[in-house]
Amino acid sequence: MKNIALAENTISKDEMDSLADWLKTYPRLTKGPLTEEFEEAWSRKLGVKHSVFVNSGSSANLLMLYTLIESGKLSVGDEVIVPAISWATDLAPVIQLGLKPVLCDVDQNNLGVSPSHLREIVKNHNPKVLLLVSVLGLVPDMPLIQGICDKNNIILLEDVCESLGSKWDGTNLGTYGLMSTFSLYFGHHLSTIEGGMVCTNDTETYHLLKSVRSHGWGRDYPAEERKALERKFNVSEFNSMFTFYNVGFNMRSTDLQAFLGLSQLNKWDAVCEAREKNFKTYFKLLSHKLWKPLLDSRSYVSNFAYPLITPHRDKIRELLTAEGIECRPLISGSMSKQPMYTKNYVNTNTYTVAEKIHREGLYLPNHPHLSEEGISRICDIINNAV
Repeated sequence: MKNIALAENTISKDEMDSLADWLKTYPRLTKGPLTEEFEEAWSRKLGVKHSVFVNSGSSANLLMLYTLIESGKLSVGDEVIVPAISWATDLAPVIQLGLKPVLCDVDQNNLGVSPSHLREIVKNHNPKVLLLVSVLGLVPDMPLIQGICDKNNIILLEDVCESLGSKWDGTNLGTYGLMSTFSLYFGHHLSTIEGGMVCTNDTETYHLLKSVRSHGWGRDYPAEERKALERKFNVSEFNSMFTFYNVGFNMRSTDLQAFLGLSQLNKWDAVCEAREKNFKTYFKLLSHKLWKPLLDSRSYVSNFAYPLITPHRDKIRELLTAEGIECRPLISGSMSKQPMYTKNYVNTNTYTVAEKIHREGLYLPNHPHLSEEGISRICDIINNAV
């Protein structure tokens, strides 16, 4: 029987050949006009005003959070809510930047933050930011989460790295918060080899993101704003291009990756449709005895990988592995159990659902090349096990 990979490359042979032909024209490879073209095309497709292309989804999260500090909206020591089911680089920049992470349990229906635990955190803490992670393409109740944030003056940020194309009531995830992030790594919905995107509808935030992405210099500001900064800080024209107004990083990506990104954008709809179709097939074929997400009629799930939560996890993993079918823990289990957290913080809460996922969660393959026959084979193995 053919092995089934957890994820597959979205960059085709034709795209590689096209890239090779483009390279033979000896184009500019570092960040340049193709990067800007890709950013603008991404913004139009997602439905936001501005996008900033960076070297990874992890860098996108770091840039997003640090820009809040540089803008004065967030200060060292402020509390940031991070879902217990998330990725290392959702939690890491909070710690790295001297912010205080407050872990939130997740909703078993959609694996997003638990609204009840979120309200409890708001009551007992003073969070300034919620970093909302949409897990594996599942869709949180966005108006409910947004309402809690608005009522309590909490800045909503979205990590949509696993959920490109997922929608609530026809509106793309990644358009609700002040900023959102996406990953363009291998195996994700779209790929630029390595890469990420930060998106926003706030123009002032956009200009700051671009400056912080590139060392903190002023040359990426619009001309009028740059001239105002030169006057404010008494900067000469000669020094202007090498004056740093913000504390920044170097998180730029390249025109080579933007070239791939522009080609990948043509696959956006087809990739999301294939992933959604596969998700529905899993949902239909897996035994009713197993936990399944509770799907709201207003959600469109552009699924990254199919989640499973079962006390039979280890048995299922062994059976799938024996058949050449890849699987893995559900993201990485609970952040509350990760050494990067436990060696720095004392757990004072019980994260009931997240800890159950840590013990019993895994996810199954989903990618556009996965056939219905392949899904049926996976489901048969799992259904027989339970």
